[in-house]
Amino acid sequence: MVKIIVFTSPMCPHCPPAKRVVEEVVTEMGKNIEVEYVDVMKEPEKAAEYGIMAVPTIVIDGEVAFVGAPTKEALREKIAKCI
Repeated sequence: MVKIIVFTSPMCPHCPPAKRVVEEVVTEMGKNIEVEYVDVMKEPEKAAEYGIMAVPTIVIDGEVAFVGAPTKEALREKIAKCI
């Protein structure tokens, strides 16, 4: 099981595209991927656990994988390495 955490903020213009990329890739790759979305304004302590300083940030299996919205190809490649 691959665990993806997407850290976002409601005021961030780059967060909706990052969420969309994650949703599309997870839909394509299917099973064995769990996704959690964390609003850094509501859960700052969770962001602090990972040292998140900017959003969107995508954490895959406990490691910061992307700061900013990744391309579908880059995200797909990173997830494939974890499966």
